[in-house]
Amino acid sequence: MFKVLKNSWALFTGLVFMMVAHGLQGNLLGVRATYENFSLIEIGMMMSFFYVGYLTGAQKLTNFIFKVGHIRVFAALASLASLIILLHSLYVNPYTWLVSRFISGFCIVGIHIIVESWLNDRANNKTRGQLLSIYMMIIYLGMGVGMFVLSTTDPNEYEPFIIVSLLMSLALIPILVTKRKAPTFRKIKSISIKKLYDISPYGTVTSFLFGLAISALFTLMSVYCATNGFSLIEISIATVIVMVSGAISQWPIGYLSDRFDRRIVIVAIAVGAGITSYLLAGNINFENSKFNFYTLLFAYSFLCLPIFSLCISHTNDLIEKDNIVSAGAGLNFLYGLGAICGPILCTLFMNYFGSKGYFIFILITHIVTVVYGLFRISVRQVEVSDNSFVAVPRATSPLAIELSPEADPMPPENKN
Repeated sequence: MFKVLKNSWALFTGLVFMMVAHGLQGNLLGVRATYENFSLIEIGMMMSFFYVGYLTGAQKLTNFIFKVGHIRVFAALASLASLIILLHSLYVNPYTWLVSRFISGFCIVGIHIIVESWLNDRANNKTRGQLLSIYMMIIYLGMGVGMFVLSTTDPNEYEPFIIVSLLMSLALIPILVTKRKAPTFRKIKSISIKKLYDISPYGTVTSFLFGLAISALFTLMSVYCATNGFSLIEISIATVIVMVSGAISQWPIGYLSDRFDRRIVIVAIAVGAGITSYLLAGNINFENSKFNFYTLLFAYSFLCLPIFSLCISHTNDLIEKDNIVSAGAGLNFLYGLGAICGPILCTLFMNYFGSKGYFIFILITHIVTVVYGLFRISVRQVEVSDNSFVAVPRATSPLAIELSPEADPMPPENKN
């Protein structure tokens, strides 16, 4: 394992810089858009277009990477992402930002694909799960640090945009100077959504619902806090709480899911997430109750963020081992569709109900998750599986699923 980490230092170092930049960028744009008096619908559209670009890149970039090469494409995408964030500071209007967010999403998913395929090439059956865990920690902690950096800057000025650009440019250096040979790219076979639903109805539906909830949670948290008068340091604390809580909850909840019907575990934590989101949607006096808000937010994220990993594990329980990677790709696609719709729908709720509409929308997604889960449990019995839970970061490309120890390594592509 140490040898794998030593040989992958450039990859992980570049990923750290990229995730810090990504975390800072998301918070920065939400706060700045609020200060610029963008309408909630404009903010929702802008945030959603990141996921449109993300989903488009996941579908289109694999062939391009295969033809051009990992290092060249990484350099091109990191440079483009670095350039695009500077355009945000030069042209401050929702329409320019909408297009820029699409390009950012396209670049970020391409970088994830390159990193994940590189790790897959270095991994073996003994190190795959450990590499996935390290990869997940870097994503969560890097984005958490980036979100906290916002409190040291002024979103009304151009400096934080330059910091994001600098960090993305720094991500290039370790990759470009590494002597390690880039991996041979391996394509993922697809599986139809209809077939995936036939195999795991609850896994597919819940992946979409999770995309709705979690995209709203992450992209609009800074907007919600800014409209309620939070300072920059308080906004940073809120967003870091979400990241840290979601990271540490993966293992205890995954442990429970290995011992009970995973659907029951998903329903149980969705009930808890629904209760906390209902409390958060109440009339909180933020002047006197920020500690209560942070406590409830920690509890909500602790319960909500493992849901996608549980969906993947539940689907893996029902599918043949050769199709684990393609099934994971299908669930990622459904998550992406939900993520596109989430910010737009959530801002409609905020437009109608006020800021509390943020958590009302999230509450509804959990109610549907619980109701459909109880229905599926009543019509289909599933024995507790021998498979083990594997935590998966929410912001990955389909290739991350290949790092699961349950998935057989994909054979090298036949070029003959």
